Amino acid sequence: MKQCLTWWDLLWLGFGSVVGSGIFSITGQETRLNAGPAIILSYAISGLSALLSVFCYTEFAVDIPIAGGSFSFLRVELGDFVAYIAAGNILLEAIVGAAGLGRSWTSYFSSIIKSDADFLRIKIDSFADGFNLLDPLAVVILVIANGIAMTGTKRTSILNTVSSIVSAGVILFIVIVGFVHGKSSNLVPFFPFGAGGVFRAAAVVYWSYTGFDMVANMAEETKRPSRDIPLGLVSSMSVITVVYCLMALALTMMVKYTEVDVNAAYSVAFEGIGMNWAKYLVGICALKGMTTSMLVGSMGQSRYTTQIARAHMIPPWFALVHPKTGTPIYATLLTTITSCILALFTSLDVLSSVFSFSTLSIFMLMAVALLVRRYYVTDVTPKYDLAKFLLCLSIVIGSSIGATVLWSMDEKSWVGYTVTGSFWLLGTLGMALLPKQRFPKVWGVPLVPWLPSLSIGMNIFLIGSLGKAAFYRFILCSAVMFIYYVLVGVHATYDMAHPDQQESVIEEGKESSNPVL
Repeated sequence: MKQCLTWWDLLWLGFGSVVGSGIFSITGQETRLNAGPAIILSYAISGLSALLSVFCYTEFAVDIPIAGGSFSFLRVELGDFVAYIAAGNILLEAIVGAAGLGRSWTSYFSSIIKSDADFLRIKIDSFADGFNLLDPLAVVILVIANGIAMTGTKRTSILNTVSSIVSAGVILFIVIVGFVHGKSSNLVPFFPFGAGGVFRAAAVVYWSYTGFDMVANMAEETKRPSRDIPLGLVSSMSVITVVYCLMALALTMMVKYTEVDVNAAYSVAFEGIGMNWAKYLVGICALKGMTTSMLVGSMGQSRYTTQIARAHMIPPWFALVHPKTGTPIYATLLTTITSCILALFTSLDVLSSVFSFSTLSIFMLMAVALLVRRYYVTDVTPKYDLAKFLLCLSIVIGSSIGATVLWSMDEKSWVGYTVTGSFWLLGTLGMALLPKQRFPKVWGVPLVPWLPSLSIGMNIFLIGSLGKAAFYRFILCSAVMFIYYVLVGVHATYDMAHPDQQESVIEEGKESSNPVL
C-alpha cells in the first residue's frame, strides 16, 4: 500500500478514531447504570490499561511495519491457531464497533430533532428486547462513511485531521461549561454502585479507547514507522485519557447520575441546565466524532481483513487492492455489509458487552505475544529457559484469573487477593530474572516484563467484570469461529508449510490483480 502517513497524521487519526467511538455513545449508559460519578475512575482505569496495550502494539508495529495489526503480530509469535481466533475477534470487534457507532449516531441525531433518542427508529413488537428497534439511519451513515474511506487513505486522513481539530475545540467548550455550571453536590454519593460498579463500567467504557489498534494497523502506509508510530500513538493516548476524565467529570457535575440520559448524555445534559442552543453544538460534535471514528475504523478494519485474506483464512479475493485508490475495497465492502445488518437490529447495550470482551481478549493476547517475542526465539532459547518462562507466564495468567474469580464471587477477604497478588508478583519476578533472547532495534516497551504482565492482569480482570451475558455471547461467537477454522481456516497452514509455492501464488495474484479490478 502507499506510504503516505506521518506522525502528525497518526496523532490525529488516533484522536479521530478514539474520541467519539465511546465517550459520546457509552458514557451515559455506564454512568446511569453502573458507576455514577465514579465513572471518572472507570475511565482512568481503562486509560491505564489502554496505554499499556499501546506500548505493546507500538513495539510490534515498529519492528513489523505491515498491515494486519494484531493478527499479523500474533501470527508471527503465537502461531496460526491463536492468530485465527484473534482474527475472528478482530472482525467481530470491527463489525460490532461500527454497528454501535451507527446506532449512537442515530441517537444523537434524534436528540437534536426531538428529546427522544429512539425517535427515528422503528419498533417491532414481535422481536426480542435488544433487537426490536430497527435503525435504517445507522445503515445509511455506515454506507456513507465506508464509501468515503474507500476513496483513498490520504484524503480520509486530511478530512479526519480537520474535523478532529474542530472537535478538540468543542470538547474544550464542554469541559469549561460543565465546570462553570456544574454542582459539586451532584458528585454525592460518589460510589453509588460500589467498587464493583466502577470496574464493570471500566470494562465497558474500554470501548472509548479502542481505535488506536486501527491506527497501529496503518504501519504499512507510514513513511517512517520507527519514529512516527511511537510519537503518534503514545502521545495521542495520553492526551485522550486526560480528556476523557475531564469530560466524564463535567457530565456528572452538570447532571445527577440518576438523571443522565443513557443514549445521548451530553446533549440532554446541556438541555437540562437550560442551554438548549449548546445541545445542538454538542450533538453536532458528537456526530462528527462518531463519523470520524467510523472513517478511521473503516480504514483499519479493512486492513485487518486484507491481512487475514492474505493468509487465506478467508477468501484471498478480499485482499485485492484497487490500483487507483490504493485501498482494499472488497475488504471494506465485507465489513460494511455485515456491520449494516447488525446495526439495523441490535441495541447498544448488547453490542457494547460483545465489543469489550473481544477487544480486551485481543489486547491480553498482545501482551502475551510481546513477552514471547522477548523471551523465546526458535532454535536459540534453551529448552530449560523456555520451560521456566512458560511456567512463569502460566503463573501470571493463572493468578490474574484467580483474582478475577474472587472479585466476581464478591469475595471481601483480603487473604485471597494477597495470595493471588503474591503469585502474580513471583511469576513476573521469575520472568525478570530470565535472560531475554530478543531486544527491540529501535523502540521497545519499557520495564519488560512488568508492564506487559500488568497489562495481562488488568485485561483479564476487566473481562471478568463484564457479566455472564457477555461470556455467553463470546462463547457462542467463538464456537462459530472454531467450526469455521476446522472446516476451512486450518487449510491455510498448508500455505505456511510450502512458502515457495505460496510466494508463487502471491506473485501470480499481483500480476492478475489489475486486470481483475
